[in-house]
Amino acid sequence: MQRVCLALPTMRPCPETIVELAEEAAYAVANFEVEVHLLILDTTEGEEFARNADAVATLAPVAGVTVHHLGNEEQRAFFRKVAEDSGAADPALLLELMLPENAVAYGSCVNRLFLGAAALGCTSTHLRNDDADFQVVGGEKMFSIHHELLSIGKPAGEAVAGVTRSELDPADADAPVMLVSGAFIGELCVDISEIRELDPDIYREVVRLWAPPVWSDEEKDAMVELSFKGGGDTAFTTDESVLGVPDIWDVYMCNVALDHRGYEVLPLLPATETIGSDYALHHAMVHAKMPGVVHNRHIVNYYTPERRTDAGFVAYQMRFVKFLLSMLYLYPVYGQMIDLGRGMMDERNVLRVEPILELVRGTFDWDRSGNEHCLDVLDGCYRKLGGKYAGIADLVAERRQELLDEAQADAELWALLIENWAPMVAAARANGLGTVASASQVPSA
Repeated sequence: MQRVCLALPTMRPCPETIVELAEEAAYAVANFEVEVHLLILDTTEGEEFARNADAVATLAPVAGVTVHHLGNEEQRAFFRKVAEDSGAADPALLLELMLPENAVAYGSCVNRLFLGAAALGCTSTHLRNDDADFQVVGGEKMFSIHHELLSIGKPAGEAVAGVTRSELDPADADAPVMLVSGAFIGELCVDISEIRELDPDIYREVVRLWAPPVWSDEEKDAMVELSFKGGGDTAFTTDESVLGVPDIWDVYMCNVALDHRGYEVLPLLPATETIGSDYALHHAMVHAKMPGVVHNRHIVNYYTPERRTDAGFVAYQMRFVKFLLSMLYLYPVYGQMIDLGRGMMDERNVLRVEPILELVRGTFDWDRSGNEHCLDVLDGCYRKLGGKYAGIADLVAERRQELLDEAQADAELWALLIENWAPMVAAARANGLGTVASASQVPSA
């Protein structure tokens, strides 16, 4: 029986989300021949953690579903053991890359889920966010796992039967479906909508900084129109799914299933306080032209209350700034991934790490002038907006050299993690999650 990991990273109390994902897990075992491990990696503390633990404790047992709720202490014990058992020269550094203290790391939290899935013996990971709801039609929730389990990991030729349209190249019939993704509707996935409301021209100038510098003005403007909107405001009416090589613009980390033959090879960028650091694996799979499925069971994105606080505003804007700076090191990798294409996969349809690692290493000494220009443009834009945005400009100016250095260091640390990833996956699989004591773990019925 297929064993899958329904995965939730969280840094806030989200009892309602936990209940919804338990419902999604129950739906999966009721409709597919699968065993589901709902893995919640929770970095809250105290009363906030207790709220999530209470939600887990009140879940009704469901045959075929096992819920694992791991807090900071349990996670640190597990990932320390994995780092030590991997044989790495500096296991303490690997632990910091997996579970940084006092910092948000979007790629790292997903990397932890990948190792957790390996420890549980799962063949796929189904990623969800704690700031989204499922759409409801006729009183029924439109669970993404419906489309995911129809296709993930199957030979693409078999997956044709589970989609509404196929664009599959017949030559790819034996290749596995490596990813299945929906999008989102609701608020922008990046919290810069207020900039668009205050000054659409400044919004356009800021978002254009995300585009590859070699693109034309027309291409950059087209990117601005697409960026951060997901599925727009189109509500679900009836299932639609397409099998083929997905467009990178149709793949979203907040609503995706990934096959282990990808994530057990390539970890995500472990950059701290940097949005968008969790998309490198998507690029590898899409640019390798492996089959995937795109569907329309989009989740509903919403902004959590802390984003509207003064501290939340500053934190998120700085994460956005670091995201823009990271592109200097990521775009050369993504562009050369396109050139490599199928060369990133071996004869067993498993992602090859060696060529990707060489691409990452090749960015270490990249000319920083592009990032200098990026910070200059941001400074001008934020000062034009004034008010709290001028405060962000002051903070960026104060931290300018630090931010430039961190962007380069992030690329170097990513390469280090890639080098050590295979033995870490092996160590996680060998240890299993059974070695981690968790009072919140709920066994299946």
